Amino acid sequence: YSDITQKCWDYFVYLMRNVTASELCEWKVISRPYSELQYCLELWADRLNHSYPNALAEQYIFQSHHRYFHNCTLEHPVYFDPPEDVLLAMIIAPICLIPFLVTLVIWRSKDGKAQA
Repeated sequence: YSDITQKCWDYFVYLMRNVTASELCEWKVISRPYSELQYCLELWADRLNHSYPNALAEQYIFQSHHRYFHNCTLEHPVYFDPPEDVLLAMIIAPICLIPFLVTLVIWRSKDGKAQA
């Protein structure tokens, strides 16, 4: 299996030779070589009764990312949770406001009854 996966990798490198540096992050350009690599690794794992994904296949996938796609960024930013102190303030502020608002509503409704 390791000899065949090396041939899959060699074919991927062969396909990537025509991809310019400015095209490395364009999916429409790199999708064919990348899909070919994944298909080759998966096909031969299946034919030789190896599990897929496996450590060797993952090594080649990681190697492709490290060698070719390490400078690619996402078009849409990835959102992360806010820092803990900000998150805590966003949770506690509404909780503290609820008793105040309940008190205000009760106080105002008592004033309305007294005036009627």
